[in-house]
Amino acid sequence: MTTYPATGLTGPEPTPSVSVRPVVLPAPGRGEDLHVRVSAPVTGTELPIVLFAHGFGSHLDGYAPLTDHWASHGFVVLQATHLDSRRLGLAADDPRRPHLWHHRVQDMKTILDALDILESSVPGLAGRVDRSRVVAAGHSFGGQTAGVLLGLRVKDPRTGHWEDLSDPRVMAGVQLATAGKGGDDLTPFALENAPWLREQDFSHITAPGLVVAGDKDELPLSTRGPSWTTDPYTLAGGDKSLLTVYGGQHSLGGIAGYEAAETTDENPARVALVQQVTLTYLRHVTGVDDTDWETARAALAGDAHPLGRLESKRAL
Repeated sequence: MTTYPATGLTGPEPTPSVSVRPVVLPAPGRGEDLHVRVSAPVTGTELPIVLFAHGFGSHLDGYAPLTDHWASHGFVVLQATHLDSRRLGLAADDPRRPHLWHHRVQDMKTILDALDILESSVPGLAGRVDRSRVVAAGHSFGGQTAGVLLGLRVKDPRTGHWEDLSDPRVMAGVQLATAGKGGDDLTPFALENAPWLREQDFSHITAPGLVVAGDKDELPLSTRGPSWTTDPYTLAGGDKSLLTVYGGQHSLGGIAGYEAAETTDENPARVALVQQVTLTYLRHVTGVDDTDWETARAALAGDAHPLGRLESKRAL
């Protein structure tokens, strides 16, 4: 067990990990094959899975500060390149654009359907993965993707119908700097560019989850300011926790990647906080270990810690 000086939190020592990419999965109806990155520790058995969705425009190689950290501490991390990635360069008039949120959820389900292929892509990984312990995680647009797998209902702007695309294979979630409710909280920019945010219903989320929000996250999508990104915590119904990152803007100090251009609040201590709290939560919610989670909750209770605050509520 190690105490990390940047945050004062405790956690296990890292172990070597390996990544393989791209593993190419056929995805009929998508218009593109699905490219996936698989990262995993080189040792260990009964490894839980983190199914991670990137933010708008990113790709399967993004978010190394988080995904590498999780993989080096006992998790198999699966990352796709979604259709909104800048690597794919969809044209402004591409007919898939209004359906991006739906394609993302289907990408995640395609990955879960292809675990045999993904396990066999990493030498020595097959038979070491616990498929009964899957956590969906994501940043920004990816947080909504993870939320939908957990029970977030989205009113499809094409059809006007509410859709339940939850997946029973997913046991819990980690949503980072992601969207809140729609309606009057949305800006004209959001209504035009992200119509899938117009109406969202968090009340059907009953799985446990951790929400991470920066208290300086001023997005052009909402009129409410940083509090908007706490809605997945305040409006969901399951056992839930909220990490508020002090001074955190949308990249939460730089989780999107080392030297990522979109990071406006670069701060290694904030990144370390998010790394360590998300890891302790993943270990807690998958039943690996509760000790560091309880330590983090105590250290981050109230306003005593200079980097952030951690609070929790039981299911409604």
